[in-house]
Amino acid sequence: MALTRSILNRFMEWRAKHISERQYIYLLSVVVGVLAAISAIVIKKSAHLIKHLLTSSFTNQYENILYFFYPAVGILLAILFMRYLVKQEPGHGIPGVLHAISRKNGLIKFHNVYSAIVSSAFTVGFGGSVGLEGPTVSTGAAVGSNLGQFLRLNHRQIILMISLASAAAMASIFQSPIAAIVFALEVIMVDLTMASLVPLLISTVTAVLTSYFVLGQAVMYPIDRSVAFDPSNTIFYAGLGVLAGLLSVYFTRISIWVESSFKRILPLWWQRFLLGSLLLGVLIFFFPALYGEGYEAINQSLNGDFSALYNKSLFFGFKDDMWVVFALFAAVLLMKAFATSLTFAAGGVGGIFAPALFLGAFLGLFYAVFINHTGLGGLDPGKFAVVGMGGMIAGILHAPLTGIFLIAEITGGYNLFVPLMIVSTIAYATAKVFVTNSIYTYQLASRGELMTHNKDKSVLNMMKVGRLVETNFHRIKPGQTLGELVKVISRSKRNIFPVVDEQGLFKGHILLDDIRNIMFDTELYTTLVDSIMVYPSYIIQPDDPMETVAAMFQDSGKYNIVVLKDGKYLGYISRANVFITYRNKLSEISQD
Repeated sequence: MALTRSILNRFMEWRAKHISERQYIYLLSVVVGVLAAISAIVIKKSAHLIKHLLTSSFTNQYENILYFFYPAVGILLAILFMRYLVKQEPGHGIPGVLHAISRKNGLIKFHNVYSAIVSSAFTVGFGGSVGLEGPTVSTGAAVGSNLGQFLRLNHRQIILMISLASAAAMASIFQSPIAAIVFALEVIMVDLTMASLVPLLISTVTAVLTSYFVLGQAVMYPIDRSVAFDPSNTIFYAGLGVLAGLLSVYFTRISIWVESSFKRILPLWWQRFLLGSLLLGVLIFFFPALYGEGYEAINQSLNGDFSALYNKSLFFGFKDDMWVVFALFAAVLLMKAFATSLTFAAGGVGGIFAPALFLGAFLGLFYAVFINHTGLGGLDPGKFAVVGMGGMIAGILHAPLTGIFLIAEITGGYNLFVPLMIVSTIAYATAKVFVTNSIYTYQLASRGELMTHNKDKSVLNMMKVGRLVETNFHRIKPGQTLGELVKVISRSKRNIFPVVDEQGLFKGHILLDDIRNIMFDTELYTTLVDSIMVYPSYIIQPDDPMETVAAMFQDSGKYNIVVLKDGKYLGYISRANVFITYRNKLSEISQD
């Protein structure tokens, strides 16, 4: 350990002499891009290998009872790994990243570098109905945070490393650098400045190149690129946008309700595991399309193939009855929200991206096939499956630009930009009418901790009451006289005089402006300070958030507010000090 510190110290000294800060960040962007890409590749390969080993022998014509048991095994392995090896509670990926930025100054524990890889591979590989993107991003963020801590970067630089690593992980798993940058700006809420944009470009390009070298260069969800946008179908795209928005609201509310209900009704982890995995196993047994992240089912849907609805299930014999197929479409779309939230509630680890893509593909396919079957139009089902994915990303994640660019990149469907814009915009607008926060941010917002999406709150959150307290005020004791106070005023540079007893309890204070007209009247010098002191209407507690303190100054118009703990006097906080500290912190995180 001492040797490591010695080498690091020498490196830091050498770096300060030979490499500028900007160049140093650029070099770290390359390192972060490679490390985040490797973590994404490991997660993806691990989960897909587990799934292949478990289900490659299954036949399409018959249901398989193992679908009932597999998810429970995977979730249990993930829980045991997290609780007894890592000794941490499993959690969601991207909300955890946002919480670390908002409330922990970007400090993420080292175990997150590997824990999400193992737990999500077990969860998804064994059939948990979630995705790998959230754990991939959280792993990348942990890599960025811990690299920044190891190299002794400052707060602003650590936050930047988290953002770079998150974008790089996203770029690697989807091989989509543009969408990854948009994701960092839209979801992680990175400031779009030259100090962040160039490193973002470097890290995402590095991550994608790393992914190309290991996985090869191919479109994730290939489609027929000759298909062009037909303006006459605009009304149908608008209708799909509304449906995607409503389904996004349904998915978000069901997810919130299921998880909160489990925590409220079932206090013990094993109770939540038993009930959640039991219900999840039933859903996947009846609807095998809900197994895992649904990569194969999505690919099939983009070619207009909906056989995933009935393959390997009890309903294979009804594959030629379109009304049964439509019923299966509706059931899968409605049950996906339960399958995903039950996976989380039971203790599984995963992400929301894949469920959003799955829902979008099947909603778009269902929409087009139903319209064609009823004779209302002649739509291309594969094309509507593509734009449906963009709509669900926009609606569930509240990230319309991410939906547009991600789907265009992972499908190669750049000629569908216009319908992607139509569906994503309408879906996002529809969802925002009913739910203010996305599924990523609702928990933080409900606790008042959603800072990354509001720079003022982010800066105020970095400020602590204890560091702003000023103590150079002359105290007065109860029972002293005005004459004694005048003597204190003569040697004081402040205009407030707290009245504090022998035990340190605050009794009130005297404002210089209040006694200015009597302080030279010697006949009143025997007047006790008890009769001229006042008790303030506004009091700050040491654990008050700075947002509350700022609101007090705005509401009261005061220049100084007293700080008390259990009635005992600690000092005052001044409006000027709050403002100066705020400006300094803002400069730190916004510096170009």
